[in-house]
Amino acid sequence: MTLATLMACASDKTHFDSVEKYIAFARRFLDFAAHGLQAAIVSQNEQQYRFWQYKQDGHFNITRPINSTLMYDATNADVVDHDFLRVLSCAHELPPDDETNRSLIRRAIYTIQQCIGCALDALPAGQSNTARKINGDLFERLICLLVKHLGVDCAAGSVRVPVVVDGEELFRMSYQHDLIVKEHGEVKALGSVKTSSKDRLDKIFMDKFLYSKLTATALPHVAIFLNDVQRKKTRTLNQYGVNATFLPGHFKGYTVKLNPLDGVYYCDIRPNMTADALLREHIRTIDCFFCRDLWAFVQRLA
Repeated sequence: MTLATLMACASDKTHFDSVEKYIAFARRFLDFAAHGLQAAIVSQNEQQYRFWQYKQDGHFNITRPINSTLMYDATNADVVDHDFLRVLSCAHELPPDDETNRSLIRRAIYTIQQCIGCALDALPAGQSNTARKINGDLFERLICLLVKHLGVDCAAGSVRVPVVVDGEELFRMSYQHDLIVKEHGEVKALGSVKTSSKDRLDKIFMDKFLYSKLTATALPHVAIFLNDVQRKKTRTLNQYGVNATFLPGHFKGYTVKLNPLDGVYYCDIRPNMTADALLREHIRTIDCFFCRDLWAFVQRLA
Protein backbone atom coordinates (compact mmCIF):
# COMPACT_ATOMS: atom_id res chain seq x y z
CA MET A 1 0.00 0.00 0.00
CA THR A 2 1.53 3.31 -1.10
CA LEU A 3 1.19 6.59 0.77
CA ALA A 4 -0.54 8.12 -2.27
CA THR A 5 -3.21 5.40 -2.09
CA LEU A 6 -3.67 5.96 1.63
CA MET A 7 -3.98 9.74 1.19
CA ALA A 8 -6.55 9.29 -1.55
CA CYS A 9 -8.55 6.88 0.57
CA ALA A 10 -8.49 9.12 3.66
CA SER A 11 -9.54 12.12 1.55
CA ASP A 12 -12.72 10.41 0.38
CA LYS A 13 -15.30 10.12 3.16
CA THR A 14 -17.33 7.59 1.18
CA HIS A 15 -14.68 4.98 2.03
CA PHE A 16 -15.68 5.11 5.71
CA ASP A 17 -19.27 3.94 5.95
CA SER A 18 -18.72 1.18 8.53
CA VAL A 19 -16.55 0.59 11.58
CA GLU A 20 -14.96 -2.34 9.78
CA LYS A 21 -13.72 -0.03 7.02
CA TYR A 22 -12.20 2.33 9.58
CA ILE A 23 -10.38 -0.62 11.14
CA ALA A 24 -9.18 -1.90 7.77
CA PHE A 25 -7.77 1.51 6.87
CA ALA A 26 -5.95 1.75 10.20
CA ARG A 27 -4.35 -1.62 9.59
CA ARG A 28 -3.17 -0.64 6.11
CA PHE A 29 -1.77 2.66 7.38
CA LEU A 30 0.09 1.04 10.28
CA ASP A 31 1.59 -1.53 7.93
CA PHE A 32 2.82 1.33 5.73
CA ALA A 33 4.17 3.30 8.71
CA ALA A 34 6.22 0.31 9.85
CA HIS A 35 8.60 0.80 6.90
CA GLY A 36 7.56 3.88 4.93
CA LEU A 37 8.56 6.78 7.18
CA GLN A 38 11.57 9.05 7.01
CA ALA A 39 11.86 9.36 10.80
CA ALA A 40 10.07 9.30 14.14
CA ILE A 41 10.76 12.47 16.16
CA VAL A 42 10.46 12.45 19.94
CA SER A 43 8.74 15.45 21.51
CA GLN A 44 11.17 17.60 23.47
CA ASN A 45 8.85 18.43 26.35
CA GLU A 46 6.56 15.40 26.66
CA GLN A 47 8.51 12.36 25.58
CA GLN A 48 5.53 10.03 25.17
CA TYR A 49 4.60 11.98 22.03
CA ARG A 50 6.10 11.25 18.63
CA PHE A 51 5.95 13.04 15.29
CA TRP A 52 6.26 10.98 12.14
CA GLN A 53 8.07 12.52 9.19
CA TYR A 54 7.26 11.32 5.70
CA LYS A 55 9.65 10.84 2.85
CA GLN A 56 9.34 12.66 -0.47
CA ASP A 57 6.08 10.84 -1.25
CA GLY A 58 4.57 12.76 1.68
CA HIS A 59 6.35 16.04 0.89
CA PHE A 60 8.58 15.47 3.95
CA ASN A 61 5.63 16.62 6.07
CA ILE A 62 5.59 16.09 9.82
CA THR A 63 2.45 14.67 11.39
CA ARG A 64 0.40 15.72 14.36
CA PRO A 65 1.60 14.57 17.83
CA ILE A 66 1.04 10.87 18.41
CA ASN A 67 0.81 9.53 21.95
CA SER A 68 2.96 6.41 21.88
CA THR A 69 1.30 5.06 25.03
CA LEU A 70 -2.04 4.98 23.20
CA MET A 71 -1.16 4.35 19.56
CA TYR A 72 -0.97 0.76 18.40
CA ASP A 73 1.59 -0.10 15.72
CA ALA A 74 1.91 -2.84 13.13
CA THR A 75 3.35 -5.26 15.68
CA ASN A 76 0.35 -5.15 18.04
CA ALA A 77 -2.51 -3.93 15.82
CA ASP A 78 -4.04 -7.41 15.64
CA VAL A 79 -5.91 -6.57 18.84
CA VAL A 80 -7.80 -3.84 16.95
CA ASP A 81 -8.62 -6.22 14.08
CA HIS A 82 -9.74 -9.13 16.21
CA ASP A 83 -10.77 -7.92 19.66
CA PHE A 84 -11.94 -4.32 19.58
CA LEU A 85 -15.51 -4.77 18.32
CA ARG A 86 -15.99 -7.90 20.45
CA VAL A 87 -14.94 -6.02 23.59
CA LEU A 88 -16.95 -2.94 22.63
CA SER A 89 -20.08 -5.08 22.18
CA CYS A 90 -19.99 -6.00 25.86
CA ALA A 91 -18.79 -2.59 27.07
CA HIS A 92 -21.81 -2.16 29.36
CA GLU A 93 -20.65 -5.26 31.28
CA LEU A 94 -17.07 -4.10 31.85
CA PRO A 95 -16.36 -3.09 35.47
CA PRO A 96 -14.41 0.10 36.19
CA ASP A 97 -11.32 -1.88 37.20
CA ASP A 98 -11.12 -3.90 33.96
CA GLU A 99 -8.21 -1.82 32.73
CA THR A 100 -7.22 -4.34 30.05
CA ASN A 101 -10.44 -4.08 28.07
CA ARG A 102 -11.14 -0.43 28.86
CA SER A 103 -7.65 0.47 27.68
CA LEU A 104 -8.31 -1.48 24.48
CA ILE A 105 -11.38 0.67 23.80
CA ARG A 106 -9.46 3.91 24.38
CA ARG A 107 -6.42 2.87 22.39
CA ALA A 108 -8.34 1.39 19.47
CA ILE A 109 -10.47 4.51 18.95
CA TYR A 110 -7.39 6.72 19.27
CA THR A 111 -5.36 4.60 16.84
CA ILE A 112 -8.11 4.35 14.23
CA GLN A 113 -8.68 8.09 14.15
CA GLN A 114 -5.00 9.07 14.31
CA CYS A 115 -4.26 6.84 11.32
CA ILE A 116 -6.72 8.92 9.30
CA GLY A 117 -5.33 12.19 10.64
CA CYS A 118 -1.73 11.19 9.96
CA ALA A 119 -2.55 10.09 6.42
CA LEU A 120 -4.17 13.48 5.79
CA ASP A 121 -1.09 15.20 7.25
CA ALA A 122 0.84 13.95 4.22
CA LEU A 123 -1.24 16.10 1.87
CA PRO A 124 0.35 19.29 0.44
CA ALA A 125 0.20 22.33 2.70
CA GLY A 126 -2.39 24.02 0.51
CA GLN A 127 -4.91 21.28 1.36
CA SER A 128 -4.50 21.48 5.14
CA ASN A 129 -7.84 23.19 5.81
CA THR A 130 -9.70 20.61 3.76
CA ALA A 131 -7.80 17.85 5.56
CA ARG A 132 -8.82 19.22 8.98
CA LYS A 133 -12.48 19.31 7.95
CA ILE A 134 -12.38 15.74 6.61
CA ASN A 135 -10.62 14.49 9.73
CA GLY A 136 -13.19 16.13 12.00
CA ASP A 137 -16.11 14.80 9.98
CA LEU A 138 -14.70 11.28 10.03
CA PHE A 139 -14.23 11.36 13.80
CA GLU A 140 -17.86 12.40 14.23
CA ARG A 141 -18.92 9.54 11.96
CA LEU A 142 -16.71 7.03 13.78
CA ILE A 143 -18.24 7.80 17.18
CA CYS A 144 -21.74 7.61 15.73
CA LEU A 145 -21.00 4.25 14.08
CA LEU A 146 -19.60 2.88 17.34
CA VAL A 147 -22.74 3.91 19.21
CA LYS A 148 -24.86 2.25 16.52
CA HIS A 149 -22.71 -0.88 16.81
CA LEU A 150 -23.99 -1.13 20.38
CA GLY A 151 -27.58 -1.16 19.14
CA VAL A 152 -28.34 2.41 20.20
CA ASP A 153 -30.13 4.74 17.80
CA CYS A 154 -27.72 7.53 16.94
CA ALA A 155 -27.23 10.08 14.17
CA ALA A 156 -25.86 13.50 13.40
CA GLY A 157 -28.28 16.16 12.27
CA SER A 158 -30.82 18.74 13.34
CA VAL A 159 -33.19 18.59 16.25
CA ARG A 160 -36.42 20.51 16.06
CA VAL A 161 -36.33 22.37 19.36
CA PRO A 162 -39.67 23.34 20.89
CA VAL A 163 -39.65 26.84 22.38
CA VAL A 164 -41.85 26.65 25.47
CA VAL A 165 -43.22 29.63 27.43
CA ASP A 166 -45.44 29.12 30.48
CA GLY A 167 -45.87 25.48 29.57
CA GLU A 168 -47.03 26.22 26.02
CA GLU A 169 -45.05 25.40 22.89
CA LEU A 170 -44.95 28.54 20.76
CA PHE A 171 -42.87 27.35 17.82
CA ARG A 172 -39.88 25.18 16.88
CA MET A 173 -36.36 25.97 15.68
CA SER A 174 -33.65 23.73 14.19
CA TYR A 175 -30.53 22.97 16.20
CA GLN A 176 -27.55 21.13 14.67
CA HIS A 177 -25.73 18.45 16.69
CA ASP A 178 -22.92 16.00 15.98
CA LEU A 179 -24.53 13.28 18.08
CA ILE A 180 -28.24 12.69 18.67
CA VAL A 181 -28.89 9.65 20.86
CA LYS A 182 -32.44 8.29 20.83
CA GLU A 183 -34.41 5.49 22.39
CA HIS A 184 -37.74 4.51 20.81
CA GLY A 185 -37.71 7.77 18.84
CA GLU A 186 -37.21 9.96 21.92
CA VAL A 187 -34.07 12.10 22.12
CA LYS A 188 -32.07 11.02 25.17
CA ALA A 189 -28.84 12.98 24.79
CA LEU A 190 -27.13 15.47 22.50
CA GLY A 191 -23.42 15.66 21.89
CA SER A 192 -20.54 17.49 20.27
CA VAL A 193 -17.79 15.29 18.78
CA LYS A 194 -14.56 17.12 17.95
CA THR A 195 -10.94 16.14 17.47
CA SER A 196 -9.98 18.98 19.84
CA SER A 197 -11.69 21.48 22.13
CA LYS A 198 -9.60 24.30 20.63
CA ASP A 199 -11.84 27.24 19.66
CA ARG A 200 -14.95 25.14 20.39
CA LEU A 201 -15.33 25.00 24.17
CA ASP A 202 -17.44 28.15 24.49
CA LYS A 203 -19.99 26.99 21.93
CA ILE A 204 -20.42 23.55 23.50
CA PHE A 205 -21.33 25.01 26.88
CA MET A 206 -23.57 27.64 25.26
CA ASP A 207 -25.37 24.96 23.27
CA LYS A 208 -26.53 23.30 26.46
CA PHE A 209 -27.40 26.62 28.10
CA LEU A 210 -29.47 27.83 25.15
CA TYR A 211 -31.17 24.48 24.58
CA SER A 212 -32.16 24.30 28.25
CA LYS A 213 -33.46 27.86 28.24
CA LEU A 214 -35.39 27.45 25.00
CA THR A 215 -37.03 24.17 25.95
CA ALA A 216 -37.22 24.41 29.75
CA THR A 217 -35.74 20.89 29.89
CA ALA A 218 -32.55 19.32 31.26
CA LEU A 219 -31.64 17.07 28.34
CA PRO A 220 -28.08 15.71 28.79
CA HIS A 221 -25.36 17.31 26.67
CA VAL A 222 -21.97 15.65 26.24
CA ALA A 223 -18.70 16.42 24.51
CA ILE A 224 -16.29 13.84 23.06
CA PHE A 225 -12.75 14.85 22.11
CA LEU A 226 -9.89 12.91 20.59
CA ASN A 227 -7.11 14.92 22.26
CA ASP A 228 -6.00 18.42 23.14
CA VAL A 229 -2.39 18.70 22.00
CA GLN A 230 -0.83 20.28 18.96
CA ARG A 231 2.65 20.44 17.51
CA LYS A 232 4.96 23.32 18.37
CA LYS A 233 8.48 24.11 17.23
CA THR A 234 10.99 24.61 20.02
CA ARG A 235 13.67 27.27 19.99
CA THR A 236 16.18 24.64 18.92
CA LEU A 237 16.19 24.32 15.14
CA ASN A 238 14.23 21.36 13.76
CA GLN A 239 13.12 20.12 17.18
CA TYR A 240 9.49 19.76 18.14
CA GLY A 241 7.35 19.69 21.24
CA VAL A 242 3.66 19.76 22.10
CA ASN A 243 1.33 22.50 23.29
CA ALA A 244 -1.87 21.86 25.22
CA THR A 245 -4.95 23.38 23.55
CA PHE A 246 -7.33 22.75 26.47
CA LEU A 247 -8.29 25.88 28.46
CA PRO A 248 -8.85 24.76 32.06
CA GLY A 249 -9.88 28.22 33.29
CA HIS A 250 -12.59 28.53 30.66
CA PHE A 251 -13.82 24.99 31.34
CA LYS A 252 -14.04 25.53 35.08
CA GLY A 253 -15.62 28.96 34.69
CA TYR A 254 -18.37 27.67 32.40
CA THR A 255 -18.91 24.60 34.57
CA VAL A 256 -19.32 26.58 37.78
CA LYS A 257 -21.03 29.75 36.57
CA LEU A 258 -22.98 28.68 33.45
CA ASN A 259 -23.85 24.99 33.51
CA PRO A 260 -21.87 21.76 33.75
CA LEU A 261 -21.94 19.37 30.82
CA ASP A 262 -23.30 15.90 31.53
CA GLY A 263 -20.17 14.18 30.28
CA VAL A 264 -16.83 15.19 28.77
CA TYR A 265 -14.68 12.40 27.34
CA TYR A 266 -11.18 12.12 25.89
CA CYS A 267 -9.17 9.39 24.21
CA ASP A 268 -5.93 11.16 25.13
CA ILE A 269 -6.69 12.76 28.48
CA ARG A 270 -4.33 15.47 29.73
CA PRO A 271 -2.54 15.16 33.11
CA ASN A 272 -4.24 18.23 34.59
CA MET A 273 -7.64 16.67 33.88
CA THR A 274 -6.88 13.93 36.39
CA ALA A 275 -4.84 16.02 38.86
CA ASP A 276 -7.29 18.94 39.29
CA ALA A 277 -10.25 17.98 41.51
CA LEU A 278 -12.89 19.94 39.57
CA LEU A 279 -11.65 18.79 36.18
CA ARG A 280 -11.44 15.20 37.40
CA GLU A 281 -15.07 15.34 38.49
CA HIS A 282 -16.29 16.35 35.04
CA ILE A 283 -13.79 14.88 32.53
CA ARG A 284 -13.31 11.18 31.92
CA THR A 285 -11.71 8.85 29.40
CA ILE A 286 -13.79 7.78 26.42
CA ASP A 287 -14.31 4.23 27.69
CA CYS A 288 -16.51 5.70 30.44
CA PHE A 289 -18.94 6.91 27.79
CA PHE A 290 -19.29 3.51 26.12
CA CYS A 291 -19.11 1.40 29.29
CA ARG A 292 -21.34 3.41 31.60
CA ASP A 293 -22.72 6.84 30.73
CA LEU A 294 -24.28 6.05 27.34
CA TRP A 295 -26.51 3.46 28.99
CA ALA A 296 -27.48 5.87 31.76
CA PHE A 297 -28.57 8.40 29.15
CA VAL A 298 -30.58 5.81 27.19
CA GLN A 299 -32.37 4.57 30.31
CA ARG A 300 -33.00 8.06 31.66
CA LEU A 301 -36.64 8.91 32.20
CA ALA A 302 -37.98 11.97 30.41
